[in-house]
Amino acid sequence: MRSIWRTLTPPLRRDLLALSGAILVVGTSFGTIAVAAGLPWWMASLMSVVVFAGGSQFMVVGVVAAGGGLVTAVLGALLLNARHLPFGLAIGPVLGRTWPARLLGSHLLIDESVAFAMAQSEPRRARAVYWAAGLALFVSWNIGCVAGAMAGQVIGDPDALGLDAAFPAALLALVLPALRETRVRRASLLGAGVALAATPFLPPGVPVLLALVGLVMLVPTPTGRDRAEAAT
Repeated sequence: MRSIWRTLTPPLRRDLLALSGAILVVGTSFGTIAVAAGLPWWMASLMSVVVFAGGSQFMVVGVVAAGGGLVTAVLGALLLNARHLPFGLAIGPVLGRTWPARLLGSHLLIDESVAFAMAQSEPRRARAVYWAAGLALFVSWNIGCVAGAMAGQVIGDPDALGLDAAFPAALLALVLPALRETRVRRASLLGAGVALAATPFLPPGVPVLLALVGLVMLVPTPTGRDRAEAAT
């Protein structure tokens, strides 16, 4: 891990440390909410080690807390994690050629580790960034989960402290740097507007899917030069 850390540039180290801090807070939120929903602290911690997928873990806890069955919760989590299939195809060369490395690397495959690695142009640095991000976030998430589970036994009602907002707040913090680009900002605003307008009328989850309409703002429009070349 030390040799991998030395490969990273100072800006990458800073960004990774900041992200690890955010994941620590989100992990704490999950542990607290899971215990408040009725899960034993050890089950919440075991889930974080074995599953290591924040969105899916929150979904399982939310479905169970709302009275849904375990099968429904697991199927929903699997559907949510289906996005990891194309992630794995894209990140495969970074994981290495040996099966142990691929198995461990696939377990550390989350949105953030893939995003950090795919942003690198050099394969050697992409590999170092992927492993550094995956390991750092895995440790931060699980430490936060244990701390939150312990605190959840004392707090009782996490909504009183607003801990249920930690996950979306962390996601917003991850998205903010991308909003500097005008096209991305317009797409985000359109998607958010559609989701907010549809929320009072549609079942939970559907407005989020409708927010994908915002992607139309990212479709490239032909310039004058492109039209001239097409005409030629």
